[in-house]
Amino acid sequence: MGRLSKRFREIAKTFDFAEKFGVEEAVDKLKQFPPVKFDQSVEIALKLGVDPRKSDQNVRGTVSLPNGTGKTLCILVFTRGEKVQEALDAGADYAGCEEYFEKVKGGWTDFDAVIATPDMMRDVGKLGRVLGPRGLMPTPKAGTVTTEVAKAVTELKGGKIEFKVDKYSVINCAVGKISFSAEKLVENIKVFMEAVQRAKPASAKGHYLKSLVLSTTMGPGLKIELRTVEST
Repeated sequence: MGRLSKRFREIAKTFDFAEKFGVEEAVDKLKQFPPVKFDQSVEIALKLGVDPRKSDQNVRGTVSLPNGTGKTLCILVFTRGEKVQEALDAGADYAGCEEYFEKVKGGWTDFDAVIATPDMMRDVGKLGRVLGPRGLMPTPKAGTVTTEVAKAVTELKGGKIEFKVDKYSVINCAVGKISFSAEKLVENIKVFMEAVQRAKPASAKGHYLKSLVLSTTMGPGLKIELRTVEST
């Protein structure tokens, strides 16, 4: 293990890494840590009691965080005709078809999210090699394959995020910025947790929520008492 930074050593003096915190207490703790030169994201790592190798236990969904993510998304919309202007008017950064297919095919990925109308998906599917590994491929389940492009753009700009379990049965998501008030961060975290619990597969047995860790981009993880975020 490499030598810990001065900042990390300072943080380590203030708490026991094995201790578990209530969500409100953990957020307060994160905000007390020595700052860095940028506005860090507050991130969740949630371990679930599912087997993602089984198709009926692949946890995936979307949630609109009430206070947004704190990140300004750059959105590309694949569409044509009057939908192009509709997307741009709603706040999309790029909208069109052929010219953007060629740019993405060439490796361009200077955007954070992709929306497509259904008639575009045959061509968008051909961009899987570029979009797939970056988690940018639009899907109907995430609401990013739709004819309602203005609504989709507005929701994404307003804080709608997608979550999905990885091969280790963990969901990793950013739920805000450390500059948010403690109240806004706690509200975002609880709304996120409620959405994950609603997405529980019927085939999941035993404890669904295994463990939860809250951290900032450059900070250590704080273990959370699950009872403080579980739906009743």
